[in-house]
Amino acid sequence: MSPAKQLFIITGASRGMGEAIARQLLNPEHLVIGISRRRSAGLDAAAQALGAELQQWELDLAEPLAAAQALQQWLEAQPQPQHRFSQACLINNAGVVTAPGPVEEASLAELSNALRVGLEACLLLSSAFLRGTAGLGRARRVLNISSGLGRRAMAGAAPYCAAKAGMDNLSRAMALDEAAKPDGAAIVSLAPGIIDTEMQVQLRGGDPAKFPDQAVFANFKNAGLLSSPEDAAAKVLKFLARPDFGSTVLADVREA
Repeated sequence: MSPAKQLFIITGASRGMGEAIARQLLNPEHLVIGISRRRSAGLDAAAQALGAELQQWELDLAEPLAAAQALQQWLEAQPQPQHRFSQACLINNAGVVTAPGPVEEASLAELSNALRVGLEACLLLSSAFLRGTAGLGRARRVLNISSGLGRRAMAGAAPYCAAKAGMDNLSRAMALDEAAKPDGAAIVSLAPGIIDTEMQVQLRGGDPAKFPDQAVFANFKNAGLLSSPEDAAAKVLKFLARPDFGSTVLADVREA
């Protein structure tokens, strides 16, 4: 029998911090599954060079039920996952930022998409993951990538604030459920800091008349206050590996 591997499932793994997280997890002792609308050719090449096991599932998280059903079916098909995997981790990283501005200026489809990707997918994938990995007991971790905007409101960003606030409270409730079990999983909702991604480009490019904090985000870039996706990924993975992971459900890498 081959040695047990660590299983890592990452959403939004084709670009930005999600891709950086997946790349840093590539290791012959790991099985990394990225869930995104598109494949990352760079991840494929890196996995091949390292002799690492990588699967990239091209699924649209705007259809969260289909994505969660795919994960559930895959986990159910694994023979004795408690023997194949020594640890299993789900990293819910995917999110959507609508154009900065009041909700009435976004289309209903855009608003629905933001909540489906940012919150409903997190809920459904977490459910499928926890059910499918129950045999691993405490060797399971769910890391939800939240934001400071889930903990404080900001004008012009209501859908994103709502998704991340929902993610935070979902994490707290799931953690209570898991704590009541003798072999429950550890759950954390982690704010990763301010990262130089496409989301930041969108925010600092917003119309100040509709987005009062536009200058704040422009200053983050001008003052060199943004972390690179690679640096942010390293901090997130360091937090994921902590022996006390789960002891604080709502966390921030800047306070760790």
